[in-house]
Amino acid sequence: MKSLRKIVSYSLFFLSALLFALSFSKSNYLQAQVAPPAGDSEGKPNILILFTDDQGYGDLACYGSELNKTPRLDQLAKQGTRFTNFYAQHVCGPSRSALLTGRYPHRSKGWGMPASEITFAELMQQAGYQTACIGKWDVSNRKPIIERMPNAQGFDYYFGTLGANDNGRVNFHENNQEAGQTDDMGSLTRLYTDKAIDFLKNRRDPGKPFVLYVAHTMMHTIIDASERFRGTSDGDLYGDVVEEFDFETGRLLDTLQELGLADNTLVIYTTDNGPWNQPAYTDKKKGHPEGSVFWGSSGPLRNGKGSCYEGGCRVPCIVRWPGRVPAGQVSDAMFATIDFMPTFAHLCGFPLPADRLIDGVDQTDLLLGKKPQGNRDSFFYVNAVRQGKWKYLKPKHCMHGYARDREREEVEELYDLEADLGETTNVAAQHPEKVAELKALLEKIRAGSDGYPLKIRN
Repeated sequence: MKSLRKIVSYSLFFLSALLFALSFSKSNYLQAQVAPPAGDSEGKPNILILFTDDQGYGDLACYGSELNKTPRLDQLAKQGTRFTNFYAQHVCGPSRSALLTGRYPHRSKGWGMPASEITFAELMQQAGYQTACIGKWDVSNRKPIIERMPNAQGFDYYFGTLGANDNGRVNFHENNQEAGQTDDMGSLTRLYTDKAIDFLKNRRDPGKPFVLYVAHTMMHTIIDASERFRGTSDGDLYGDVVEEFDFETGRLLDTLQELGLADNTLVIYTTDNGPWNQPAYTDKKKGHPEGSVFWGSSGPLRNGKGSCYEGGCRVPCIVRWPGRVPAGQVSDAMFATIDFMPTFAHLCGFPLPADRLIDGVDQTDLLLGKKPQGNRDSFFYVNAVRQGKWKYLKPKHCMHGYARDREREEVEELYDLEADLGETTNVAAQHPEKVAELKALLEKIRAGSDGYPLKIRN
């Protein structure tokens, strides 16, 4: 027993030493690679990221919804560019770690994102930005692990919840301190918007550019709208929530205009994954509208959250930057949340980490309308891969049980997404050479081996 205690003691010592070394290495890397700017911040855009939860590709009027009225997001699309081939990830935590680090979640570890990962916020801090995060964090295993919470991962200010609202209650943190709780899910969209507006009006340093990352809890699991919006839409309770988010987004955009910040703020709206819309999950009835077969619309896409079909992670995305991002445009270029970090590096003036693989590509020229097809020609879905119009799926590709398509056979699948967006006709038997090519590409991306990252599109 004494010997066992010694082994445990030594193991804990070496683990602590390893964690300290990783933290020290990361700190030294950041100090060595990025120095704060000597002059003012002229020319650097502010960045506002609006990130919703479980919102479907077909939930907005500008993406084809005939139920939900979304005038402010439709207006945003008219003022900027709307992307139709934009990808997040399949589920909440992995989608957030990918967005923050520019790395696919099998590298950035999703809900368990380690402290050694480097976020765009850390690099932007070093480049002279003021950084703030409001809302759902979800990459510290939903626990108050200080070295993995927002303040330690590059955000000067944080208010929100470390996890989801699966049990109908959320616990708030402000920076690293507990800040109360609520079971009023209908209050969250306005609360987060109020906190974001407060940052812009009262916490923002006018001498610095800012990045404000607003990650909403809605439309996840126990959805609800405030009394003002409940029962007012044509889309049941889910439609109420969508329309409240649209209204609150308008309040935040109006604040940018009021403060004279709109013209130099790059606004990005997107969501973390597809909608929770699978019939296999309806028997659990976790908080959805009475009589509803779950919620959210994938529009023309197959399946939803947790699936490797397009409905799982092809999501709406709108980008506005007046006078720079073309207005009133619709782009079918392949684009993804993992591309944000390299694009911010270009726009905001910081180098990317050289000690790890970054899966994202710089999409500055795509955003500015200089390169209509952008720099991405492939996307990795963990158990599937797309290159150009072709998409290959492994026989067992389902990410989560609720997303299992009970009607499909577990066979290799190949789809031509240009001809068959809904992934209805498996053409693997007709194109065995393409199946073999994409299987090899899938493994290259998974491993980060020679030949990956792929050459940027010419």
